[in-house]
Amino acid sequence: MEWKLFAHLRTAADGGTVSVDVPDGATVETALDELLAERPALADEVLEDGELADHVRLLVDGEDPFANGDGLATTVDSETELALFPPVSGG
Repeated sequence: MEWKLFAHLRTAADGGTVSVDVPDGATVETALDELLAERPALADEVLEDGELADHVRLLVDGEDPFANGDGLATTVDSETELALFPPVSGG
């Protein structure tokens, strides 16, 4: 499965996409753990007290799993596309 990373998360991960291996039926949490194992520098950017930071946006196949699914318990498979976005500001 593939994670897409945006803005400064690309820099922290040393690239805009990271592939991780998780079994079908795994959860978003498992996929996130695998991502952070592959790219440990991301942990400082996306975790707060060991949990996904409130300011980080996570999408599963373009949908918010916290609004339209089971959050980190949402199941995924090898075809699932996951994305992480840092907070965005502008003016």
